[in-house]
Amino acid sequence: MTSTALTRTTEIVLPGEVEPTGLQVTERDLPAPAAGQVALRMEATGVSFAEQQMRRGKYYDQPPYPFVLGYDVVGTVTAVGARGDAAMVGHRYAAVTKIGGWASHLLLDAADLVAVPDEVGSAAAEAVAVNGVTAWQMLHRTAKVAEGGAIVVLGANGGVGSLLVQLARQAGITVIGTASTRHHDLLRELGATPVDYREPDMYQRIRALAPEGVDAVFDHVGGPGLTESWKLVRRGGTLVSYGTAATKDVAGNSQLPVLQSFARLGMWNALPNGKNAYFYNFWAGRRDLDTFRARLRGDLTTVLRLVAEGVLTPQIAAEFPLNQAASALQLAESRTVAGKVVIVA
Repeated sequence: MTSTALTRTTEIVLPGEVEPTGLQVTERDLPAPAAGQVALRMEATGVSFAEQQMRRGKYYDQPPYPFVLGYDVVGTVTAVGARGDAAMVGHRYAAVTKIGGWASHLLLDAADLVAVPDEVGSAAAEAVAVNGVTAWQMLHRTAKVAEGGAIVVLGANGGVGSLLVQLARQAGITVIGTASTRHHDLLRELGATPVDYREPDMYQRIRALAPEGVDAVFDHVGGPGLTESWKLVRRGGTLVSYGTAATKDVAGNSQLPVLQSFARLGMWNALPNGKNAYFYNFWAGRRDLDTFRARLRGDLTTVLRLVAEGVLTPQIAAEFPLNQAASALQLAESRTVAGKVVIVA
């Protein structure tokens, strides 16, 4: 149904470069949805690496402070704007928002919503919204690793990494995953061969497991180690860089680490050695908004179907209520968890 009523919403605001305890819990009136919009009651949102970078001012294209955090969200539509589809009301949807998801209620463009199957819980759907699409697209659209191939996943215990491992194994791909030893049993359960990322000779250990190189390396760390990841890739293979975690605590220009990665990957990609190097950008192609939305909708629908079928098991590290978002962020930044920290209504 359409609505002109105001809704009171609680939001978690990032006021500047603050510690997690500096997040602000605020309330305001949320206006009724405009034409093309829906009002969504949040059931689950999450803590991704992007929020960890944003609070340090290190995310590549974050907006100016203050703003509401929250890269993705799952919730129930409570109202639609003028000429909207009233059948959406009462049903659950997922959306990738980049910002704004850490709120009890929010307004979204109806075209950005993807239906959540009844069999999938809201926290599980949240855990695969941006992370699942990222993993799916990197594996099947960017690297295009075929059945029988072999890959390396750095941070294989993380929100994206744990899904990459599962998607790869489901596709008949061998996986070597790095993580601290506390997470090695989990990686084995998921079907990966674990390597301790704290070992000084980590890359040598990986080479011993794959002496002829691998078909793809998925590297969210960046920094000096990116060169070692490139060396692991065999001829015909692909290095996919999708983050700069190594520099998240380094002061300075937030865009510089990404630009440096762009330059290095571009140089490697131009070498006549038959190897490929790419920086994965979730938002690539957004200028053609209709095509971008169709691709995102299709890929997220596929990932949610795999969850519904039990093929993909989201790794949820912990759940926190919205008013404890600071604690959720602290836990996510502790580097002690497996999977994704989720914030629930």
